[in-house]
Amino acid sequence: MTMFTTSDGTELYYKDWGTGQPVVFSHGWPLNADAWDGQARMVAEHGFRAIAHDRRGHGRSGQPWQGNHMDRYADDLAELIEALDLTDAVLVGHSTGGGEVARYVGRHGTARVAKVVLLGAVPPLMLRTEANPQGTPKDAFDGIRAGVAADRSQFYWELSEAFYGFNRPGAAVSEGVRRAFWMWSMQAGLKGAYDCVAQFSETDFTQDLGRIDVPTLVAHGDDDQIVPIAASAHRTSQLVKDATLKVYPGAPHGLVGDFEKAFNDDLLNFLRG
Repeated sequence: MTMFTTSDGTELYYKDWGTGQPVVFSHGWPLNADAWDGQARMVAEHGFRAIAHDRRGHGRSGQPWQGNHMDRYADDLAELIEALDLTDAVLVGHSTGGGEVARYVGRHGTARVAKVVLLGAVPPLMLRTEANPQGTPKDAFDGIRAGVAADRSQFYWELSEAFYGFNRPGAAVSEGVRRAFWMWSMQAGLKGAYDCVAQFSETDFTQDLGRIDVPTLVAHGDDDQIVPIAASAHRTSQLVKDATLKVYPGAPHGLVGDFEKAFNDDLLNFLRG
């Protein structure tokens, strides 16, 4: 396996496919880089270099007790980018990975970045507050933590249904997709997965989004049951200076079926453009 050691001694797994302009993928919670395999293969086959890492606490990366917070996630990404000496990179983040990308820009700027893609991303803020009335109540995130702590295997299996919209009438349910989601989720360590819930739900990325000064594609399904579009993509597209909003009617949170095909086309066009 290809491993990279961060400045605090945590080993991170990453895959590095193809050659050309780098496209760096950050995955959602509680998954790992394999969730991006379809997109990574696609961009590598079309003349780009695909790089995807497992966030600390997830997948094949180390599971440290400390450092499971958004600033450190962003710094890990920065250290990987610097170690590989990537320039003119396109940063692509899904869900929690979108927060990681936004915080990377907020902390490290865009000197090495050409474009940004935020797919079903958690910014600017998921949590409902007085200033963010369209957000999700804290009770929902407390429920996630309780599920992870009590019986994470069952919780992840049940979560996969809403994640991919398989609980909607007429949905083309894939048990294979659900099994893959469960397998990736179970590879995340309990401590890292538990800690990450507060990071994706309570982190305010508003100032980070304001620092994005490169072309940005904000892509989101309007039937996303995990990261509702009203408090996320709609607001993000207004906060990022040079953002293009792409809404997929009826699409869920996770990449699946026609939604995945449509996003793949849009991603490739955005990279080429």
